[in-house]
Amino acid sequence: MAKIAVASTDGIYIDEHFGRAAFFWIYERTETGYEFVEARDAVAVRQHVREHNKSDFDRLIELLSDCEAVFVNRIGQGAADYLIKKGVRVFEASGRIELVFQQALECKIWD
Repeated sequence: MAKIAVASTDGIYIDEHFGRAAFFWIYERTETGYEFVEARDAVAVRQHVREHNKSDFDRLIELLSDCEAVFVNRIGQGAADYLIKKGVRVFEASGRIELVFQQALECKIWD
């Protein structure tokens, strides 16, 4: 099943900007919803991301290379465009992860 990355400070709320996220919480889509897999540390990668250029974004993309989508509270247009070109779907959202995922299932964004 596909993996989804979430920018979150606590694993409960989508509350981080893509470029400032210290952790990306990784979930896997299942037949009935989503299941938490792991938290990935983006601090080392993020320390090197100072400007919007391809090599910096590629470091973050490598961290999320097995994810088909990312949910963030905010993301700059340049970063969003770059992720989309690399085949990663980008969603800006806020609130409890479980509620945002429930809405995603109800809206059938994966169909």
